[in-house]
Amino acid sequence: MSKQVFDFPFRIRIRPAAMLAAAMALAGCASMAPSYTPPPLPVPAQYPEADPAGANAVDIGWRAYFADPRLQQTIELALANNRDIRIAALRVEEARAAYGLQRADQFPTIGLGASGNRSRVPGDLSITGQPMTSAQYQAGLSVSAWELDFWGRVRSLKDSALQNLLASDEARRAVGVALVAQVANGFLVLRELDERVSLARATVDSRAESLRIFTRRFEVGSISKLDLTQVETLLSQALALSAHLEQSRAAQAHALTQLVGASLDLTPDQRRFDDASVLLPLHAGLPSSLLTQRPDLVAAEHQLRAAQANIGAARAAFFPRISLTASYGTASAQLSGLFDSGSGAWSFSPQLALPIFDAGRLRANMDLAEVRRDVAVANYEKSVQGAFREVADALSNRRWLALQVEIGKTTLAAQTERARLAKLRYDNGAAPYLEVLDAQRDLLTVEQQLVQTRRALLSSQVSLYAALGGGKPDAATFTN
Repeated sequence: MSKQVFDFPFRIRIRPAAMLAAAMALAGCASMAPSYTPPPLPVPAQYPEADPAGANAVDIGWRAYFADPRLQQTIELALANNRDIRIAALRVEEARAAYGLQRADQFPTIGLGASGNRSRVPGDLSITGQPMTSAQYQAGLSVSAWELDFWGRVRSLKDSALQNLLASDEARRAVGVALVAQVANGFLVLRELDERVSLARATVDSRAESLRIFTRRFEVGSISKLDLTQVETLLSQALALSAHLEQSRAAQAHALTQLVGASLDLTPDQRRFDDASVLLPLHAGLPSSLLTQRPDLVAAEHQLRAAQANIGAARAAFFPRISLTASYGTASAQLSGLFDSGSGAWSFSPQLALPIFDAGRLRANMDLAEVRRDVAVANYEKSVQGAFREVADALSNRRWLALQVEIGKTTLAAQTERARLAKLRYDNGAAPYLEVLDAQRDLLTVEQQLVQTRRALLSSQVSLYAALGGGKPDAATFTN
């Protein structure tokens, strides 16, 4: 008798634990998701433009690439304050929480509970005809409606959530890369306008002095009214250009401040922008390397993997769904006897649900998952093609804009000499002032165009840097 008293509770403790362990071992052992095979590259194996030797863009952090201190400070402020970056970071946290919820469905939810009940039945309602007082006390652990994932449905949903999390993290990096490029280009445009404004102001000062001299000459009768009017025209043109450039600079400063999301010190910089601080030689490599370098392409691939996993979940929905509800604890009519020997209690309630007729709901869900997978494939291929074009365009721009800069420098030197000679001819009475007017007008145009072309060349380098993946991944770079 003594052996039965102590052996029965022992068996009660072991049996539910063994059942639960066996169920967990069997659950989640299969997956019906199709195996993932990367789509073939829908682009040529080589870029159409020549790719000179240089450093790989992915190995150069943006702080090393953008060496100008003011530009570095501007980018740092943007990464810390830009609202798009903040939203992208919150999207990652949202996806992480969704993954945590989906992952938790793989495991049973175990709860600890205790309850007590005491009731009295009057005599006229009692079987014995006597008033009865009864009590019941329970304490134990419970598992409620845990799905045994024999077909991998829950596992596929968890894998899909994980891929969405990874995609959102890469999308956050892509937003950071795009922001760095936008800020750098905005800063370069602002510096271009600073230099053009400086040139225009110098021209205004020079022509104002010429007008003062010519006005004095006209007053003494040494020049005609036509010559004086032509000098006034030159000054008016320079003043109009200066006012237009000042307006453009103010608008660009406002746009850059909004992009950064914080107040900036955007006082005009009188220094000529150093091209070498941005124009580091970059090696584009092969189009296949973009698949691992560009965060937007990595994100698109994770989204494709997520779509594949959803197909596995849709397939598993055609098979029986088995869930388990169980409890194990102790029960007694007396609170003092709740933990006495022999008070163990347990229940084990497996359930099986097999879809028989659902009016085509499961088939439609399967078709939907497959179509979404096909859409993800098309989006991935489109992203690869877009990335290929961006790199090819940046390489082409770098080549031809560099040639245009050299041509512009030669043209500026020739135009400067032409303006000097025209002025000399006029002073010696060998040419009318109209010749000087044309030469100086053309000189101002060439000066402005050369500054614009130099900035466009710098912007092409920024675009190439971003198109190749935006530099070495740095967790601290694109978080706030």
